[in-house]
Amino acid sequence: MIKFLDLHKINERFRTQMDERLKEVLDSGWYIHGKQDELFEENFAKYIGAKYCIGVANGLDALNIIIRAYGFGAGDEIIVPANTYIASILAISENNCTPVLVEPSLKTYNIDPDLIEDKITPRTKAIMVVHLYGQAVQMEKIWQIAKKHNLKIIEDSAQAHGAIYQGKRAGNLGDVAGFSFYPGKNLGCLGDGGAVTTNNDVLAAKIRAIANYGSDKKYHHIYKGINSRLDEFQAALLDIKLPFLDDDNKRRREIAKYYRENIKNPLIILPQVYAEEAHVWHIFAVRTTERERLQKYLEQNNIQTNIHYPTPPHKQGAYKEWQNQTYPISEEIHATELSLPISPVLTDEEVKKVVEVVNAWK
Repeated sequence: MIKFLDLHKINERFRTQMDERLKEVLDSGWYIHGKQDELFEENFAKYIGAKYCIGVANGLDALNIIIRAYGFGAGDEIIVPANTYIASILAISENNCTPVLVEPSLKTYNIDPDLIEDKITPRTKAIMVVHLYGQAVQMEKIWQIAKKHNLKIIEDSAQAHGAIYQGKRAGNLGDVAGFSFYPGKNLGCLGDGGAVTTNNDVLAAKIRAIANYGSDKKYHHIYKGINSRLDEFQAALLDIKLPFLDDDNKRRREIAKYYRENIKNPLIILPQVYAEEAHVWHIFAVRTTERERLQKYLEQNNIQTNIHYPTPPHKQGAYKEWQNQTYPISEEIHATELSLPISPVLTDEEVKKVVEVVNAWK
């Protein structure tokens, strides 16, 4: 069986270093906000090109805390792509803000910059861009819109560790960014984990405090905060894997290039990329009107796939108020998307097998 994502094989490459670092954490007797967390935050900030990195418990918390730190609340609107994973939207509604959905481009699957300005009102506070499937959003027009309307740009970089746009990495393309280190991410830990990156001194300090019970120092609480911290072991594992991220992304690009050049099945629509460095291929998303039949066929041929995501946010029970709204481009993507195996540990033979089997589908 060619696994969609072999997490054991991915992490086994680092077993020796993980064992050593775990022993170091255990021997230290310090498991929260210690040396490992400080080291990873420093190294990840340097990698992203940002001044600050603040480790938090997960990607949703990262976005939630960002919005809370800005003080956005009831009556405030935040623009967000209609086809994103629901976490992006949950962070907005969790802060009593109103998510304003904008359709994506069928070429990139990212938010369509040409549709944003029509959705801006006097209540709009921010644009949340989501670098979906690992491809950095084309930011030029969004920067112009944000400047014109005095809006903040929040990046959801959960799927785009290492993606580059105009020489800058995702996570350093807006005012502030949220990352997830869920195990399946390009940079993943062995549990939940997340981070916020920013160049804003005041915002960074506020985010760090909010994530630690609203405390700027022990037993001194200046905000109504939450408990959202990246533990020492997860930080240590991430710091071990960080130096290998670019090589892993390079391998993902090689696989994606082979897929794009060799899958010739007319029933399948391949993903497009506007610049090789902009995409880190967290997901290799193909589309077909016969998704379920293709998925079953691939499974019968020992190839695992996944769907990202079967139901769009506006059709989820959590947002019943949107049930009658229509976003045809998003709905088309959600109804036709199928994710093929892609990871840095796939062998050339496995990649060729996927192509051969996909091309033989009728």
